Amino acid sequence: MATVQFGILAFAYQVIDTIGPIDLLFSANRIAFQFNREYGPVSDELISQAPQFTFHHIGVTEDPIELGTGNMTIIPTTTVDKCPELDILLVAGPYLGNFELHPKHADFIRRHVAAGKLLFTTCTGASVVASTGVLDGKTATVNNIEFEWVRNRWPKVNWTREKKWIVDGNLWTGSGAVAAMDMVAHWLKENYGLPVLVQAASTLDYEPRDADGLFNVLPQRYGTKGEKISTHVFKYYTES
Repeated sequence: MATVQFGILAFAYQVIDTIGPIDLLFSANRIAFQFNREYGPVSDELISQAPQFTFHHIGVTEDPIELGTGNMTIIPTTTVDKCPELDILLVAGPYLGNFELHPKHADFIRRHVAAGKLLFTTCTGASVVASTGVLDGKTATVNNIEFEWVRNRWPKVNWTREKKWIVDGNLWTGSGAVAAMDMVAHWLKENYGLPVLVQAASTLDYEPRDADGLFNVLPQRYGTKGEKISTHVFKYYTES
């Protein structure tokens, strides 16, 4: 199975917009499943089904970038001029207002979408992508808090709040940050199977929601009295 080349545009985004999705995907990495064997059983079959991701943080330059929350700074691993060919690009959300996307990042987005490659946006990242023109005529969603502001600014996009995320061709847009993480969980399940998602999500003690915001993605569990109980089952080696 080929390694999936996954890129993230590096600018002053809200941290969870990126960390949530890539932590889930990293937890689904085949090598992560192998590491998890140190603590409990993970079958060879499940490991064989798991994907493998390589992550690229793409700056305009390689200079450090202060992110939008928590006084955190990242150093890009590559630039728009040196980035290897990607399979997937993630555009996270900055705080809107006076944010301006760098022309090199804008051109990078246009070329990625024009090539038919998969694009994820999280939270206000959809507004960043809308500013490049590639969402014109497409259906998309964005953080509901800024919904009217965004719709007025980019009226050529068919903005909707009907679902937590929207898929229009190769463009996947998630509303709030965690809703977009749920969106990536859905993509992971559809492409690699529910058991892979269950294993990856359990390592984060995370339960994804569906596009309506409901907790019915993972198999539900009930106690002896019919009461709903925790979804995840944590498996350990039997102590001798």
